[in-house]
Amino acid sequence: MLIIPVKEGENIERALKRYKTKFNRTKTMRNLRGRKQFLKPSVVNRAERMKASYVQKLKTQEELG
Repeated sequence: MLIIPVKEGENIERALKRYKTKFNRTKTMRNLRGRKQFLKPSVVNRAERMKASYVQKLKTQEELG
């Protein structure tokens, strides 16, 4: 549970913005979406490897030109 203390005289929009950033940092929605369906560990590992190779390719392209 996220607790956002609102200081006296603080704008509610500012408090909402702090709540949203804290919510995003906890990766709650990402976890919920990931639990919607079961993914085999091999599929998860393969996706991670593909992402890593893609990022590495982008970095090498950036270095070269």
